[in-house]
Amino acid sequence: MTTTAGAAAPVELAVSGMTCAACASRIERRLNKLDGVRASVNYATERAVVQLPAELGAADAIEAVRRAGYDARVRHRAEDDRAAHTAAVADLRRRLVVAAVLAVPLGNLSISLALAPSLRFAGWELLCVLLALPVVAFSAWPFHRAALRNLRHGSSSMDTLVSLGVLASFGWAVWSLAAGSSGPGYWLGFGVTAEGADAVYLDVAAGVTTFLLAGRYFETRSRRNAVGLLTALAGLAAKDARVLRDGAEHPVPAALLRVGDLFVVRPGEGLPADGVVTDGTSAVDTAAMNGEPVPRDVGPGDRVVGGTVNRTGRLVVRATEVGANTQLAQMSALAEQAAQRKAAVQRLVDRVCAVFVPAVLALTALTLAGWLATGHGAREAFTAAVAVLIIACPCALGLATPTALMVGVGRAAGLGILVKGPEALEASRAVDTVVLDKTGTVTTGRMAVVGVVAFGDAAERDVLRWAGAVEAASEHPIAAAVVAAAGGGLPAVTGFAALVGAGARGEVEGVPTAVGSAELVAGLGVAASPAADRWLAGLGPATGVLVARGGALVGGIAVRDTVRPSAADAVARLHALGLRTVLLTGDGPAAARAVAAEVGITEVIADVRPVDKATAVADLRARGHRVAMVGDGVNDGPALATADLGMAVARGSDVAAHAADVILVREDLHAIPDAVELANRTLTTIRGNLAWAFGYNAAALPLAALGLLNPLVAGAAMSLSSVLVVANSLRLRGYRPRR
Repeated sequence: MTTTAGAAAPVELAVSGMTCAACASRIERRLNKLDGVRASVNYATERAVVQLPAELGAADAIEAVRRAGYDARVRHRAEDDRAAHTAAVADLRRRLVVAAVLAVPLGNLSISLALAPSLRFAGWELLCVLLALPVVAFSAWPFHRAALRNLRHGSSSMDTLVSLGVLASFGWAVWSLAAGSSGPGYWLGFGVTAEGADAVYLDVAAGVTTFLLAGRYFETRSRRNAVGLLTALAGLAAKDARVLRDGAEHPVPAALLRVGDLFVVRPGEGLPADGVVTDGTSAVDTAAMNGEPVPRDVGPGDRVVGGTVNRTGRLVVRATEVGANTQLAQMSALAEQAAQRKAAVQRLVDRVCAVFVPAVLALTALTLAGWLATGHGAREAFTAAVAVLIIACPCALGLATPTALMVGVGRAAGLGILVKGPEALEASRAVDTVVLDKTGTVTTGRMAVVGVVAFGDAAERDVLRWAGAVEAASEHPIAAAVVAAAGGGLPAVTGFAALVGAGARGEVEGVPTAVGSAELVAGLGVAASPAADRWLAGLGPATGVLVARGGALVGGIAVRDTVRPSAADAVARLHALGLRTVLLTGDGPAAARAVAAEVGITEVIADVRPVDKATAVADLRARGHRVAMVGDGVNDGPALATADLGMAVARGSDVAAHAADVILVREDLHAIPDAVELANRTLTTIRGNLAWAFGYNAAALPLAALGLLNPLVAGAAMSLSSVLVVANSLRLRGYRPRR
C-alpha cells in the first residue's frame, strides 16, 4: 500500500475478536467508510493495514473497529502478537476442556437413557440440563459473544450460525422436558430413541460446542504456526553482540549496535548485524538466509549479514547496517507485508463470505417453514434447521486462501526468495516467458581473465605481470581481474595515469607500459599487427586488452564477465516448466549469442540501451506473452516494473530498494525456477482448499435441509473441514526444490 500526497504513513493494527472471514469483511467495510481511508483486513493474520489521511490518526481507526464490535491496537512488535495469540489459545483450551469433560458423561447418559427407558430415574432430565449448562454458557460463550456483537450492529457472521444452533438445540430440549413432551423416537445413526428422549438435544448442544471449540482450537494453533513462518526470520538474528573497544570485548544487546562498531563473532554464534569482515577467516552458514546448504568461506573485506551463523574461526566485523536496516530485518518486514495484502482470489472469497451468512439464515428459515408446511412435526423441522445452521459455517472457505498464501510466502523466504505480495504468486503461475538481463544476472558482473597471448618474443607470464603492475593502481573492474590473475609479487609502477574509457599507462621496471583498448595503443603510436587483429576478431564474448611496452605491442589479455555456475541448470529447469527464455542485454549480438548458447537460452535481444529495456519487455507483452523480468535492480527498474512479474537479484543489504515483485536474496539462479515451482504449488493448494470448502458446503447443505444430517455429525464435519484446510496449507512447509 503506497502513501499518497497528503496522507500519513500506513498504520498496522492488531485486531482482536475476529472469528471468521465475515468479521474481517465487516471491519474492512467500516474502516473504508471513513473519509480518505483505505484499509485491508486479514482474518488469518488478525491484522489490518490502514492508509489514513493526514487529518486522521490511529485512534480514529481503532475507534471505528470498536464501533464495529471488535477491538484493535497499534501493532508494534511480533512478540506482542505471539503473546496475544498464546493467550487466545490458552482461553480456547480452557473452554474446550470444560466442554469435553462434561460432554462425555452427558452424551453417555442422555443417549443410553434415550435408548433404554428402563434405565431412567427420577430427575434424569434435570441432571442432563445441569451437565449441559456450563458447556452452553461458558464453553460456547465466544460464539454467543460474537453473535450478540453482530446483533447489536445489525449484522451476522458464522458465529451467529453456531450460537443459534447451540442455543436452539439446548432451548428446545429444556422446553420439551419442562413441557413433558413425549414425541416419537428418531434415528441417531446407530439406533432409534424411545419416546420422550428429547434430552438427547442437550447432548447435541454440548457435542456441537465441543466439536466446534476443538476445531477452532486446533485451527488457531495451526494459524499461529502459519504466521510464525513469516515472523520466524526475525528470530534468526543474535540478540547480543560482543563489541570490540580498546582491544577488549564488551557484551551489549544487539539493539545497541551502531554503524561503524567493531563486533566479535565466535564459532557457533550468530551474526547480530550486517557488516564487513576486518579480521579473521571462517566458514559462515547462510542456509537460513538463502537456502544454500554449503557454508561460505569469508575473510577480510567480505560482506556478511545478520542471521547467518559463524561456524569455524573467530571474526571481527565492522557493522554497516544495524537494526531495521539489516537484510534480515527487511526480509522479515517484506514477508509480514506480503501476508497483509490480498490476492484476487481472496478478495473474491471475502465477497462470497459477506453474503453467505445471511443466505444461510434465510435457508434455515425456509427449511424450518418447509418441513412444517409439508406436515412434519416440529421436532423433525427443528432438527433439519439446526443442522443447516451448523453445517453451513464457512470457516474453511475463509481460511482456504490466506493460510496457503502465508505458508507459501514464508517458505519462499526460507529459500532466499522474498515475495512482496500474494499478487506475485498469482503472476508467477501465469507467466510464459522469462526475460533475463545478462550482466549481473546471468553473469556475475565480475570480470575474469580467460586468456593471455604474447606477440613477439615476450612470455605470456611476463605480459600478465607487466599488465598487472600497471593495473594495480586502477580501480576499474577489468583492472581488478588482471591484477587477480597476475597474482602477487608485482613490480612497482611509476608515472601512473588512468585514461578514462581506454585503459592506463605508466613505467614498469623503467620501461613505458600501456594497457588498454586498440584505440589507446594506436593513440600512443604503437603499430598494430595482423596477429593482434586476428586475435581480437576471434574473442567472441570476451573483451580484448592489448599490452604495449617500449613502443611495441607485446601481448593481449582476454577478459570476460563470468557466467554464474547455476545459470545453465536454472535455464534448463525453466524450459522443463514449459517457459520460454529470452536474454536481454546491451552487448553486441555476437557476445550475447555466445552467452545465450553457453547457458541454453534460445532467444536473444541485444544492443538494448538500459532506457530501452522496458520497451523491449512491453513489446513482448504486446505480442500476448505474460512476462517475468529478472534483473539486478540497478538499471533494470523500469523493465522490472513493466513486466507482469519483476524479479530482482539482490546484492548486499539493499533489499528494499528494488522495484520488483519478487526479490532473489541468494544469487543462485535456481531461485527463479524455485519461485515458479513454489508459486505453482501454492496456487494448486489454494485451489484444492477452495474446491474442498465450496464442495463441502454445496454437498452438505442440501443433506442438512433434507434432514439427512444429525446436528452433532454436522458440527463435527464443519470443524474437521477447517482443520483439513489449514493442515493442507501447512504441507507447503515441506516444499523442497527439484534440482
